[in-house]
Amino acid sequence: MCTILVTGPIGSGKSAVCRYLASLGFPVYDCDARTKMLYSLVPGLKCSIEERLGIPWSQIGTVFAEPDKLRTLEEMVYPHVVEDLKAWKAAQTAPLLFVESAIALDKPQFDGLYDRVLLVTAPYEVRLQRNPKAAERDALQRFDPARIDLSVENDGTKEELQLKIRQLICKLI
Repeated sequence: MCTILVTGPIGSGKSAVCRYLASLGFPVYDCDARTKMLYSLVPGLKCSIEERLGIPWSQIGTVFAEPDKLRTLEEMVYPHVVEDLKAWKAAQTAPLLFVESAIALDKPQFDGLYDRVLLVTAPYEVRLQRNPKAAERDALQRFDPARIDLSVENDGTKEELQLKIRQLICKLI
Protein backbone atom coordinates (compact mmCIF):
# COMPACT_ATOMS: atom_id res chain seq x y z
CA MET A 1 0.00 0.00 0.00
CA CYS A 2 1.37 3.41 -1.00
CA THR A 3 0.07 6.63 0.55
CA ILE A 4 0.43 9.77 -1.52
CA LEU A 5 0.13 13.21 0.02
CA VAL A 6 -1.68 15.58 -2.36
CA THR A 7 -0.59 19.09 -1.50
CA GLY A 8 -0.22 22.51 -3.03
CA PRO A 9 -1.01 26.14 -2.42
CA ILE A 10 -4.55 27.34 -1.86
CA GLY A 11 -6.53 27.50 -5.10
CA SER A 12 -4.19 25.13 -6.95
CA GLY A 13 -6.82 22.44 -7.40
CA LYS A 14 -5.93 19.85 -4.73
CA SER A 15 -9.60 19.24 -4.06
CA ALA A 16 -10.41 18.88 -7.76
CA VAL A 17 -7.62 16.31 -8.07
CA CYS A 18 -8.85 14.43 -5.00
CA ARG A 19 -12.49 14.49 -6.09
CA TYR A 20 -11.43 12.97 -9.39
CA LEU A 21 -9.27 10.34 -7.65
CA ALA A 22 -12.25 9.43 -5.45
CA SER A 23 -14.49 9.16 -8.52
CA LEU A 24 -12.01 6.62 -9.88
CA GLY A 25 -12.45 4.59 -6.70
CA PHE A 26 -9.30 5.56 -4.83
CA PRO A 27 -9.60 6.18 -1.07
CA VAL A 28 -9.00 9.86 -0.25
CA TYR A 29 -8.55 11.32 3.23
CA ASP A 30 -9.45 15.02 3.23
CA CYS A 31 -7.56 16.57 6.16
CA ASP A 32 -9.66 19.75 6.23
CA ALA A 33 -13.00 17.91 6.23
CA ARG A 34 -11.85 15.33 8.78
CA THR A 35 -10.46 18.06 11.06
CA LYS A 36 -13.80 19.89 10.98
CA MET A 37 -15.50 16.61 11.82
CA LEU A 38 -13.13 16.03 14.74
CA TYR A 39 -13.98 19.42 16.24
CA SER A 40 -17.47 18.04 16.80
CA LEU A 41 -16.57 14.41 17.55
CA VAL A 42 -13.80 14.88 20.13
CA PRO A 43 -15.53 15.64 23.43
CA GLY A 44 -14.63 19.06 24.80
CA LEU A 45 -12.24 19.97 21.97
CA LYS A 46 -14.06 23.12 20.86
CA CYS A 47 -14.45 24.35 24.43
CA SER A 48 -10.77 23.67 25.18
CA ILE A 49 -9.74 25.59 22.08
CA GLU A 50 -11.96 28.55 22.97
CA GLU A 51 -10.57 28.66 26.50
CA ARG A 52 -6.93 28.31 25.51
CA LEU A 53 -7.11 30.81 22.65
CA GLY A 54 -9.43 33.21 24.45
CA ILE A 55 -11.78 33.58 21.49
CA PRO A 56 -15.28 32.32 20.74
CA TRP A 57 -15.55 29.46 18.24
CA SER A 58 -17.29 31.79 15.78
CA GLN A 59 -13.98 33.70 15.43
CA ILE A 60 -11.69 30.68 14.97
CA GLY A 61 -10.78 31.86 11.45
CA THR A 62 -8.91 34.83 12.90
CA VAL A 63 -6.09 32.57 14.13
CA PHE A 64 -4.57 32.49 10.63
CA ALA A 65 -3.49 36.11 11.16
CA GLU A 66 -1.99 35.37 14.60
CA PRO A 67 0.98 32.96 14.44
CA ASP A 68 1.02 32.20 18.19
CA LYS A 69 -2.66 31.33 18.29
CA LEU A 70 -2.36 29.28 15.09
CA ARG A 71 0.52 27.32 16.59
CA THR A 72 -1.51 26.68 19.75
CA LEU A 73 -4.51 25.52 17.71
CA GLU A 74 -2.28 23.16 15.71
CA GLU A 75 -0.76 21.74 18.91
CA MET A 76 -4.24 20.98 20.21
CA VAL A 77 -5.76 19.58 17.02
CA TYR A 78 -2.99 17.80 15.10
CA PRO A 79 -2.64 14.88 17.54
CA HIS A 80 -6.31 14.06 16.92
CA VAL A 81 -5.90 14.37 13.14
CA VAL A 82 -2.80 12.15 13.16
CA GLU A 83 -4.62 9.43 15.13
CA ASP A 84 -7.67 9.68 12.86
CA LEU A 85 -5.48 9.41 9.75
CA LYS A 86 -3.66 6.37 11.16
CA ALA A 87 -6.98 4.67 11.91
CA TRP A 88 -8.29 5.51 8.44
CA LYS A 89 -5.17 4.10 6.78
CA ALA A 90 -5.36 0.92 8.85
CA ALA A 91 -8.90 0.33 7.58
CA GLN A 92 -7.93 0.62 3.89
CA THR A 93 -7.08 -2.22 1.52
CA ALA A 94 -6.47 -0.35 -1.76
CA PRO A 95 -2.94 -0.33 -3.19
CA LEU A 96 -2.97 3.48 -3.51
CA LEU A 97 -4.25 5.88 -0.87
CA PHE A 98 -4.38 9.65 -1.13
CA VAL A 99 -4.25 12.25 1.63
CA GLU A 100 -5.25 15.82 0.77
CA SER A 101 -3.56 18.50 2.86
CA ALA A 102 -2.21 21.95 2.12
CA ILE A 103 0.05 21.96 5.19
CA ALA A 104 1.06 18.38 6.08
CA LEU A 105 4.35 18.56 4.20
CA ASP A 106 5.46 21.43 6.43
CA LYS A 107 4.32 19.85 9.71
CA PRO A 108 6.63 17.22 11.27
CA GLN A 109 3.67 15.59 13.03
CA PHE A 110 2.60 14.17 9.65
CA ASP A 111 6.01 12.81 8.62
CA GLY A 112 5.89 9.07 8.08
CA LEU A 113 2.16 9.06 7.31
CA TYR A 114 2.72 9.26 3.55
CA ASP A 115 5.18 7.65 1.15
CA ARG A 116 5.23 10.10 -1.73
CA VAL A 117 4.23 13.71 -2.35
CA LEU A 118 2.16 15.02 -5.26
CA LEU A 119 2.31 18.80 -5.61
CA VAL A 120 -0.61 20.40 -7.44
CA THR A 121 0.27 23.83 -8.82
CA ALA A 122 -1.42 26.58 -10.77
CA PRO A 123 -0.43 30.11 -11.81
CA TYR A 124 -0.87 32.66 -9.01
CA GLU A 125 -3.50 34.66 -10.94
CA VAL A 126 -5.58 31.51 -11.49
CA ARG A 127 -5.30 30.55 -7.83
CA LEU A 128 -6.34 34.04 -6.75
CA GLN A 129 -9.42 33.86 -9.00
CA ARG A 130 -10.33 30.46 -7.54
CA ASN A 131 -9.82 31.58 -3.95
CA PRO A 132 -9.23 35.21 -2.93
CA LYS A 133 -7.61 34.00 0.30
CA ALA A 134 -4.62 32.78 -1.73
CA ALA A 135 -2.82 36.08 -1.19
CA GLU A 136 -2.98 35.91 2.61
CA ARG A 137 -2.47 32.15 2.95
CA ASP A 138 0.53 31.79 0.61
CA ALA A 139 2.88 32.92 3.38
CA LEU A 140 1.69 30.03 5.57
CA GLN A 141 2.63 27.36 3.03
CA ARG A 142 6.08 26.26 1.93
CA PHE A 143 6.92 23.48 -0.49
CA ASP A 144 10.46 22.13 -0.30
CA PRO A 145 11.28 20.95 -3.84
CA ALA A 146 13.49 18.20 -2.41
CA ARG A 147 10.40 16.58 -0.83
CA ILE A 148 8.22 16.63 -3.96
CA ASP A 149 8.05 13.34 -5.84
CA LEU A 150 5.36 14.15 -8.41
CA SER A 151 3.73 17.31 -9.69
CA VAL A 152 0.74 18.34 -11.75
CA GLU A 153 0.22 21.79 -13.21
CA ASN A 154 -3.49 22.65 -13.07
CA ASP A 155 -3.50 25.42 -15.64
CA GLY A 156 -6.07 24.18 -18.14
CA THR A 157 -9.52 22.68 -18.33
CA LYS A 158 -11.05 20.11 -16.00
CA GLU A 159 -10.65 17.51 -18.73
CA GLU A 160 -6.96 18.34 -19.18
CA LEU A 161 -6.41 17.99 -15.43
CA GLN A 162 -8.19 14.64 -15.39
CA LEU A 163 -6.03 13.39 -18.26
CA LYS A 164 -2.90 14.40 -16.34
CA ILE A 165 -4.16 12.52 -13.29
CA ARG A 166 -4.94 9.37 -15.31
CA GLN A 167 -1.44 9.48 -16.82
CA LEU A 168 0.04 9.89 -13.34
CA ILE A 169 -1.96 6.92 -12.01
CA CYS A 170 -0.67 4.75 -14.88
CA LYS A 171 2.89 5.52 -13.74
CA LEU A 172 2.08 4.69 -10.11
CA ILE A 173 0.33 1.37 -10.63
